[in-house]
Amino acid sequence: MGLIKSVRGFTPKLGKGCYVAETAVIIGDVIAGDQCSFWFSVVVRGDVNSIRIGNKVNIQDGTVLHCLYQRSVIEIGHNVSIGHNVVIHGANIHDNVLIGMGAILLDNSVIGENSIIAAGSVVLAGTMVEPGSIYGGVPARRLKDVDPQQTSEMINRIADDYIMYSGWYDRDEGQGTRDEGQGTRDEVNATG
Repeated sequence: MGLIKSVRGFTPKLGKGCYVAETAVIIGDVIAGDQCSFWFSVVVRGDVNSIRIGNKVNIQDGTVLHCLYQRSVIEIGHNVSIGHNVVIHGANIHDNVLIGMGAILLDNSVIGENSIIAAGSVVLAGTMVEPGSIYGGVPARRLKDVDPQQTSEMINRIADDYIMYSGWYDRDEGQGTRDEGQGTRDEVNATG
């Protein structure tokens, strides 16, 4: 399991069936739902403000989540896939969303449900992505509507696949998943 660290009196709380890779770091005011996965070199830094993550969210390798002190928070809905090397800084992501690899979402941007943010896109601060849209580019702009087939073939399939992938690591390593009520690494180490 990665580093799960308390800061400013806040200890991360993870739901049932979450996978945390050995090099993932989850700090402070972070609450995640069930069946989430935090992959290698992910940093979820809830030190300056809160980060809330729904059920069935996968945060892939190299991604960073952070906020502005007293000015922005991160809220992520259910069934969300966040690709490799994404930066999310104080954004709100609704349910059933795919964030492509290398995308950047800046403070107070809102990603509507059933949407896709294309790989490499930069969603500027305060941008409102309409539900059911595909946004792409630098800066990101609306490209087209999400086809219902894309929702089932991409958004849902990727979220389901990452639950399967995390299961492979749990079986092979015999570790990595935290069930609700289990202490954090700091708490376990303090009690021996």
